[in-house]
Amino acid sequence: MAEEKVQAFVTTLGGKGSSLSSSSVYAIANGFAQVRIDSSVLSRLAAFDNRTPTIKDYKFKFSNHLTAEESRAFVAVLLNKLLIISGSASIRTVLPVRIAEALNTKNSQKLEIESLDLTEEEVTTLETLGLTSSLYGVLALLDHQTAALSTIADAVAAISCEALKADVTGFNLMDSGDGYTAKDEIGVSGDMKVLLNGSKLTGKVEINAVSKIPKVHGCLREQAKLVHSKTRVELNSAVKAGRGGPGSVAGAAGMVRTTILPLAAVLWDLGTCSFDRCKSNLDSMGSNDLRSSLGSLFEKKCPSNDSLKNEFKLVSELVFEGEENYDKLAHQVNVLLGLVWKIVAWEAITAYVSLEGAELNESKSVEVNGEEKVKVDKKSEKKKKVVMGKGTSVMIQLIKSRLSKLDACGSPGLLEKWVEDLLSFMDPKDIEFDSLLIKVKEIVESNETRRLPKLPKGTRDFAKEQMAIRKKAFSIIEDVFERHGATALDTPVFELRETLMGKYGEDSKLIFDLADQGGELCSLRYDLTVPFARFVAMNGITSFKRYQIAKVYRRDNPSKGRYREFYQCDFDIAGQYERMGPDFEIIKILTELLDELEIGKYEIKLNHRKLLDGMLEICGVPPEKFRTICSSIDKLDKQPFDQIKTEMVEEKGLTIEAADKIGDFVKERGSPLELLSKLKSEGSEFLNNNASVDALNDLEILFKALDKSKCINKVTFDLSLARGLDYYTGVIYEAVFKGGAQVGSIAAGGRYDNLIGMFGTKQVPAVGVSLGIERVFNIMEQIQKDHNQTTRATKTEVLVSILGDDLIQAAELASELWDAKIKAEYLVAKRPDKHFRHAEESKIPWMLMVGERQVKEGTVRLKDVESKAEDVIQRGSVVEELRRRLSP
Repeated sequence: MAEEKVQAFVTTLGGKGSSLSSSSVYAIANGFAQVRIDSSVLSRLAAFDNRTPTIKDYKFKFSNHLTAEESRAFVAVLLNKLLIISGSASIRTVLPVRIAEALNTKNSQKLEIESLDLTEEEVTTLETLGLTSSLYGVLALLDHQTAALSTIADAVAAISCEALKADVTGFNLMDSGDGYTAKDEIGVSGDMKVLLNGSKLTGKVEINAVSKIPKVHGCLREQAKLVHSKTRVELNSAVKAGRGGPGSVAGAAGMVRTTILPLAAVLWDLGTCSFDRCKSNLDSMGSNDLRSSLGSLFEKKCPSNDSLKNEFKLVSELVFEGEENYDKLAHQVNVLLGLVWKIVAWEAITAYVSLEGAELNESKSVEVNGEEKVKVDKKSEKKKKVVMGKGTSVMIQLIKSRLSKLDACGSPGLLEKWVEDLLSFMDPKDIEFDSLLIKVKEIVESNETRRLPKLPKGTRDFAKEQMAIRKKAFSIIEDVFERHGATALDTPVFELRETLMGKYGEDSKLIFDLADQGGELCSLRYDLTVPFARFVAMNGITSFKRYQIAKVYRRDNPSKGRYREFYQCDFDIAGQYERMGPDFEIIKILTELLDELEIGKYEIKLNHRKLLDGMLEICGVPPEKFRTICSSIDKLDKQPFDQIKTEMVEEKGLTIEAADKIGDFVKERGSPLELLSKLKSEGSEFLNNNASVDALNDLEILFKALDKSKCINKVTFDLSLARGLDYYTGVIYEAVFKGGAQVGSIAAGGRYDNLIGMFGTKQVPAVGVSLGIERVFNIMEQIQKDHNQTTRATKTEVLVSILGDDLIQAAELASELWDAKIKAEYLVAKRPDKHFRHAEESKIPWMLMVGERQVKEGTVRLKDVESKAEDVIQRGSVVEELRRRLSP
């Protein structure tokens, strides 16, 4: 039985701003804390002390299935809720005082509250609050113990990983930053790495119960947080007398089903996984006697998988038995939690004995259940010095310190004493448990053994293989841009906030603002278009064809292919040109980019802002709502029209008739020339709108030019395309990937004739396109993966292989190659296989090999890595020979 903790603190209830925590309920329920009622509440209640009780000898009712601990938790919650509503209910001081006295009376077997003479209002209040307080009391116990279990289970599992020499590469999970990673799994993996940091015991043994740790323990963390958030609210919420009843019970039962039942399922999984590691720990023990002795105790005292299964089955059945059993259901989950705690404790025992059992083997004899085992030769079981993880070694030392208080080695029944004491040590009621829990938390939160730094969400790191893809893509993009006569431009990563605000419509809320530094309010750039417009206006430029490849920032919710920091590749043409000439060239450039990047099938959706405005006018949308309705229409690629219609009608005040008419128009999409012909045909409503007529005439010129350039087959005329940004005035377009990966838009742009004028006195018309290169990278990486392709991370042409330890030789020969502009690297090592492996892994085509013999003879061995062919060449002709072989 666990040693009782010292009563070390007092919990004050009812004070202004005070709240009851699950930890306090647990402490009160187990007699570790005294209850004190705030004097201000007692003073307020004293005003009702002259009321005459009408109900004699009222007895408190406790459910038969509640344990003494659960009953005390129930009464602690009941008392807190009684004090919460004391301002609105006429309650005499005697009632809460008697309850507090009963809680402060030390009686671990039974809670007794003397019968009281109460008023009718007091009885009604008690029975109303009592309907759910028993549930919330058990919930508080579950909350406190589950949080502790989540921490201890990780530490115990880490010790098992070492005892089993398990493969722990599965803990190398990292947050990708795209919003699609399981945060709790990442957290568990990080903590396991901290606990095992520096360990030389983990190995390459693949064990299912170890590989499942991130997911199973991560699920426990997730459910523990949910239980905590629900419990924290329910412990301190008020239920007024007369407003409880069946509705309150139904709400409580519903919370049990949605909160406690998932917790029970997770506990079952955790217990099963821990039990499997227990069995594996036993099997890993080197001593047959020790394995047999501990295995015998394990079979007798550790809950089995079947007991876990049966307990979870009972919990599941109680869900369907009716609302009156909600506190019984919570009790059964608490019983299940107790079984899981015992299994985790047994996992700690089996892992510890597997690692440290030599102490038992060194004893003269080991007695188990009265039977003396054979003597063990100390020399044959000589303990090897092992290096454990920084965290697990602290855990082992804590356990050793605990066990050192037992009799010295060699005493009868030592193994049973170890087991009993460690079972007690892992009990949350044990006097030393809190120090164990605190120590484990210190380990995983310490700076010394801190987990690997994490990325901010919505950002990425790019390793060498990914950087090779990026460089290839950027090279293609720059080549296309320069082919069309553009010059490069770079602008600051942040702008004055006033420069960016008012340019992006509803998306302005996604702008990253910076803290005020130097008396200026600045923000990170949202795109490259507005900074370009500011540059043109500042410098009085009237004609400019430029490109820019740089990072932009958006305070967005990350998702697959959607980041908060990402590159954009922009091409813009500003100035007066022939009608639709720049628009044609921009779309032509976009098709060239996507074709040469070889990402697969894509579609360029195209529309015209004036045509869109004309459509809205035809549908009866007021002009002041054009931009906000465009923002709604722009979501049609992600949401169904019914959802968009609800937004337009209920949130933005559009009539149902107007919304329905918009719905008819936005369905129109198809071949550019065919749909254009339909919209210009006799009877078309667009022909009666001046803005629409101008747009249709623009599109006719554009489509004919695209047709002649043989790229119109890549374009779809789509009336649902809206592009919510405020600054667009003419043609708008968006490129969408049509392959298997769902990455959304990969490029977009349009005409913005008024944006540059916002920053100066002169209006300079402009049109541009922006390629979302991060999504293109995702596609290119996936294509490589699907085709089992690899990209060379370096462009090294020659590996200078010095077979020995002569750096001087390497420096001389490699420098000759570098001076001749030959891409080379060197390696100095005695083992030839190290050189060959490096050349093959890095896909370096040639090797120059130099050993002692070659130095004496004044030669080098030139090896073709792929064909394995080898030639001996003179040292003085190395550069000439390599140039000949490397030339195209």
